[in-house]
Amino acid sequence: MKTVLQVIESFRFAASALRANLLRTILSLLGVTIGIFAIIAVFTLVDSLEKNIKESMSFLGDKVVRVEKWPWIFENSYPWWKFISRPKANLNEYEYLLEHVTKASALCVFAEKGGITVKAGSNFVDGISLTGVVYNHNQVFEVPIGEGRYFSMQEIDRAQNVVVIGYNIAKTLFPNGDALGNEVKLRGLKYVVIGITSEQGAALLDTPSTDDQCFVPYGAFFKMYASQSFWGPEPIIAAKGFESDLGLVELENDLRGIMRAKRGLRPIEEDNFAINRTEAFANIISSTFDVVGIAGWVIGSFSILVGGFGIANIMFVSVRERTNIIGIQKSLGAKNYFILFQFLFEAVFLSTIGGLVGLILVFMMTFIDLGSLELVLTLKNITLGLGVSALIGTISGIVPAALAARLDPVIAIRSK
Repeated sequence: MKTVLQVIESFRFAASALRANLLRTILSLLGVTIGIFAIIAVFTLVDSLEKNIKESMSFLGDKVVRVEKWPWIFENSYPWWKFISRPKANLNEYEYLLEHVTKASALCVFAEKGGITVKAGSNFVDGISLTGVVYNHNQVFEVPIGEGRYFSMQEIDRAQNVVVIGYNIAKTLFPNGDALGNEVKLRGLKYVVIGITSEQGAALLDTPSTDDQCFVPYGAFFKMYASQSFWGPEPIIAAKGFESDLGLVELENDLRGIMRAKRGLRPIEEDNFAINRTEAFANIISSTFDVVGIAGWVIGSFSILVGGFGIANIMFVSVRERTNIIGIQKSLGAKNYFILFQFLFEAVFLSTIGGLVGLILVFMMTFIDLGSLELVLTLKNITLGLGVSALIGTISGIVPAALAARLDPVIAIRSK
């Protein structure tokens, strides 16, 4: 109860002191406000960019490792003709991995072909991506179904001519909204629409989206394309890792060992397949934005430093103006820690108000329309802004508060 009364009393003193010198208070707040705004604005922009870029790369899958012919990053010392001579992954290898892999939560095999034309009556859509999938595909990659359903196991096994189409494709081919149950044509073959994906919208980097994608059973896909021809689509085996597998290292090692055994590679022979991890892109993105975040700290620190000196200055002036009151409080029995807490609370209160104003400005910035980039002020950044403000107030106010607490009550009362 005593502590609560002390906090209330300190709040009253702080509020009255700030009201009495409103202009001086506002000018002192500017440094902290600008500093917190600069830091949190940069962090908000960085976090939003990182989030949007990672969402743009969602077509690669989350915590997914791919087994395919070509690596994503080429080594200069590796002869290009060795990549060409590598065999493609195939359905038999997928089934072998499905039986032996233990470090994956789900596996699938798929193949893609771009630049496809889809027709329905007199309507058509050019440049869409066609993907042949197995039943487990939606356990590895996100296939959000907005209307209808996903493939059944029987439809996949029998390679039936059924298709799940993207939101934009359904909207263009069937403007009346009657896509489900109707037929579309892919390379001259008729496919019955059983599902429509949810609208994903435009991505920041204009990466592939399910809005412009068609999914058919894996066997039906290779009715249209020769799987083993040199120029034909390349099957890709994908495995989803467990959350506990940081960096997907265990899954990668498991896949490499089993693929080498399946292809009969001797210990001295090099891999004739590539293992690509989506985590590599995520790590590159995170490391890049870490540098930007450091730049934000440097930029904002100068403003916060100026704001800290401003708060320290106003606290020294406040101690001088209220020396007589401090003497009276001490003569009436006020302890040193009460005087210390009173002025320290005032400094923290002043700095926190400045930080709060800076956060409000950042929040207002999130309403600016930046197209596909959505700015979001997270709870983490709000907590960081208020925490830094309180810390600056504590550092700036501790010396003036300590000087006030050490004043001799007799000398303080006699001061004018």
